[in-house]
Amino acid sequence: MLTIWGRDNSTNVKKVLWCATELNLTFNAIPAGGQYGKNRESAYLALNPNGLVPCIQDDENGLVLWESNTIVRYLAAQYGQHLWPLTDAAVCASAEKWMDWTLSTLAPALQPLFVSLIRTPVEKRDKKLIEDCIQKCEALFDIAENALEKQPYFSGTAFGIGDIPIGCFAYNWFSMDIARKPRPHLKTWYEAICARPAFQQRVMIPLS
Repeated sequence: MLTIWGRDNSTNVKKVLWCATELNLTFNAIPAGGQYGKNRESAYLALNPNGLVPCIQDDENGLVLWESNTIVRYLAAQYGQHLWPLTDAAVCASAEKWMDWTLSTLAPALQPLFVSLIRTPVEKRDKKLIEDCIQKCEALFDIAENALEKQPYFSGTAFGIGDIPIGCFAYNWFSMDIARKPRPHLKTWYEAICARPAFQQRVMIPLS
């Protein structure tokens, strides 16, 4: 049995839930972190000493794994290589760079905006911080737009693991009540992932 620990409103947990659902895997989801707690209990810390979510246990392989992008890579490699064609190193690396870019570059710019607009009371919001974050994100989504001018997905010619992390953050971006620069290629890509049943089920939930 595959067990996925984490609260479903966490962007990082959404990556894993979406990937597992995309692969039609049967799994046990245990809410953890945030309002659910558990992630600071000794039993959980024995699985993930960082005390963060997500974390998975794959009994079939006796594996415990944390770090959301790593989990997505593992699930695709183990259970659905159509999302990550391991026989083609160039295709794999081209998709993975967007996973790493999302984690190292887009997420740090977008997360403060998300916290400010979704989790901070209006009277406590920092207007300058919000404006700065929007400006940073606009510049980064310009990079994404330019990439999608040349290919339909971040993974290349077809949907794959390179689209999963950025897809979860793109949902946050497009769901917040802000003005955004129009980007036709990003819009076409986003509409394509929004049409995927697994994305609708695991990612398209109210922001909180």
